[in-house]
Amino acid sequence: MFGINLEDTGSLFTIGVVYAGMVVAAFWLAMVIWTYRDMRARSRDMLAQILVALMVLVLTLPGLLIYVFLRPRETLSEAYERSLEEEALLQEIEEKPACPGCGQRVHPDWQACPNCHTRLKQPCSHCGHLLELSWNLCPYCATPQRAYAEDQPALAATHNHSERAAEPAQRVSLTRRSSTRPPRDDPDGLEFIDGDEF
Repeated sequence: MFGINLEDTGSLFTIGVVYAGMVVAAFWLAMVIWTYRDMRARSRDMLAQILVALMVLVLTLPGLLIYVFLRPRETLSEAYERSLEEEALLQEIEEKPACPGCGQRVHPDWQACPNCHTRLKQPCSHCGHLLELSWNLCPYCATPQRAYAEDQPALAATHNHSERAAEPAQRVSLTRRSSTRPPRDDPDGLEFIDGDEF
């Protein structure tokens, strides 16, 4: 009556089944490829990459769910970025100088520690740049430097003090400061700013 033939209905059904099968097959293949690529981004183990791809190939959707539950938490690029961040933080911490007297963090342009008054650097006698106490040559102007301990008698003479009078004062000053500070491993190697009181 409506002109519908059973053969036409059967052919339409066949086309629909074939189309649905193609969609399911494409989805299945896409799951396998996605799993392989995702595992490749998370692990360098070739055997693990193949095994998870085969698991999804055989178990299909349940295999994909199992992989999502058990896959590594972060990708290789995320792990690399995290390691770079940790290394940068550690390098930043290590590069910050510490006072040899009290161990507190100090700035590289400080002459003395504000916490324990330990002398950290000395200015160049010619250009004024801050130098390490152990340097005997300024790297900025190539002027030879005297050790800081050798400059103390000359500084004492400019303030009308004799060298003999300056040494007991330094000893008393160091004794007074050492009684107020915690003991250190090598107090003889440290120099303190005179005239500072805690």
